[in-house]
Amino acid sequence: MTDEAFAVPVAEAPPRGRRRRLRYALRQRGNWLQLLRFATVGASGYVVNLAVFTAAVHGAHFDYLVAAVLAFVVALANNFFWNRGWTFRAGDGHAGFQAARFLVVSLVAFGFNVLLLYVLVEYAGMPKVPAQAIAIVAATPLNFIGNKLWSFRT
Repeated sequence: MTDEAFAVPVAEAPPRGRRRRLRYALRQRGNWLQLLRFATVGASGYVVNLAVFTAAVHGAHFDYLVAAVLAFVVALANNFFWNRGWTFRAGDGHAGFQAARFLVVSLVAFGFNVLLLYVLVEYAGMPKVPAQAIAIVAATPLNFIGNKLWSFRT
């Protein structure tokens, strides 16, 4: 005899089909909390990136593309640390494999970022720092999806 008051709810299995899985994933509270944590880490990486970029361009007088690479590397280290430990709570996974995957995903997003930065500066005539800010925001969805589904998957 079982007491219904103490019954443990059985986890709902993800449905089949791409659209059904997407609707299922969007209804999961944990996914939204994870996205919020990712956005928080991303905001810290955004500040780190722009601070390093600004210091390199205006303080050290680096070429803006060289400054973008430097800023990317510093922000990458910051974001890996926080996303691994806090956003995706993937501390039990192999850090080396996660770092390699994180780097690949980040490089793809960075490639998109630099391409957009170049277009905004060279063709749209935007100032460099606002163009970098826009490029970072535009590359963020690529980063989240790649890291959630590949770098730190469970």
